[in-house]
Amino acid sequence: MLNSLNRKVSIVIFLIATLYLFYSYQIEPSRFAKIDADVMPKGLGFLLIVLSVLLFIENKEETEQEKAKRSLTKEEVGLLLLIVLFVIGYILLLEIIGFIIVTILFLTATSRVLGYTNWIKMLIVFVTFTLVIYFSFNELLGLSLPSGILPF
Repeated sequence: MLNSLNRKVSIVIFLIATLYLFYSYQIEPSRFAKIDADVMPKGLGFLLIVLSVLLFIENKEETEQEKAKRSLTKEEVGLLLLIVLFVIGYILLLEIIGFIIVTILFLTATSRVLGYTNWIKMLIVFVTFTLVIYFSFNELLGLSLPSGILPF
C-alpha cells in the first residue's frame, strides 16, 4: 500500500494539511474586514487535502530517469537550506520590521542567491509588487499587514 514514494509523501502532506486546517479554524473573524483572514488558509488547507488524495490514488510507476532526478548535489542542498533560513528569518522579522521592508529584503536576497544579477530590474519589480500587495490588502480588503517600523 505504501510502496511508492508518492504515497508516503501524500500521507505526510495530508497530515500537514489537516493540522494546517485545524489552526486555520482558530483564526478569529474580523469585524472590519470585507473578506475574513481565514478564507485563504482554509482554501489552501482544503486544496492540500485534495491534492494529497489525488497523489495517493495516482497509480504511476516511477522510472529510473525520474528516480535519478531526485538526487541533489551538496550545493543544491546547501541552497535549499539557505532558502529555508531566509523563510524562517522572514517569518520572524515580519511583525518587528514590517511587511514592506522584510518582503523587499526577502525577495531581493532570495533572487540574488538563486542567481539573478540585474539589481535595477529586481528592485523595481520587488518594490512595486510589495507596495501593490500591501495597499491591496490594507485599502481594498481592509486587512492590515504588519507595518513594523514604518509610520503607515
